[in-house]
Amino acid sequence: MSSVGKLFEKQGLHFVLLVLLTGAVAAISRGEGFQAGSYRGLSTTGWLWLSIAVPILHQVWVVVCWRLELHQKWLSRHLGYLGFRLYAIIFLVLFVGRIFPIIGVSIANQESLDIDQRVLNAISLVIAVLAIYLFYSVARHFSFRRALGIDHFDPSYRDKPFVRQGIFRFTRNGMYIFGIAVVWLPGLLYASEAGLLAAAFSHLYIWVHYFCTELPDMRRIYGDG
Repeated sequence: MSSVGKLFEKQGLHFVLLVLLTGAVAAISRGEGFQAGSYRGLSTTGWLWLSIAVPILHQVWVVVCWRLELHQKWLSRHLGYLGFRLYAIIFLVLFVGRIFPIIGVSIANQESLDIDQRVLNAISLVIAVLAIYLFYSVARHFSFRRALGIDHFDPSYRDKPFVRQGIFRFTRNGMYIFGIAVVWLPGLLYASEAGLLAAAFSHLYIWVHYFCTELPDMRRIYGDG
């Protein structure tokens, strides 16, 4: 595969799936329950599309940094050790930033979901417990640097074994299943249809990243590719 081909490996599929997901959000959000309400002068629809834009910006940032570093060492060549720090800081800002528009759209659209709040609270508690266990497992057994993708930057990490401790005893994809699941909490706690739609997009789109970017990269970094 050419160097350009490696940079854009599976990104055509990434784009197609992104178009399908955003199209689905646009179609579903036309329902009356998804449009009711506003918060701090911004309509539910405005908050919803902001909650779609941030994950897209976040994941495109990761693709650009990971692929340029993995195949061309671009950040390291130009910024040295600061390359990973710059990438990581912006990553964390955007990762944390994914939750705030979902909180906004959930408040704007609160009580639009006709389900007993006690049921929603119980689901929220389960998600919160699993997410806490996930982040504990990352800190205790995996390291946040590795979770951020340090193996794209530092070849020494490529000899480390895959982690099978903590929550990773049960799944190799804890971040994609339990870590990102926190985006469901605002929609559940505020009983918001639009908040849950935003969460569904964010959670499904992270799997697009996994199959179109992380999985091919891991095969190149650790072998089998």
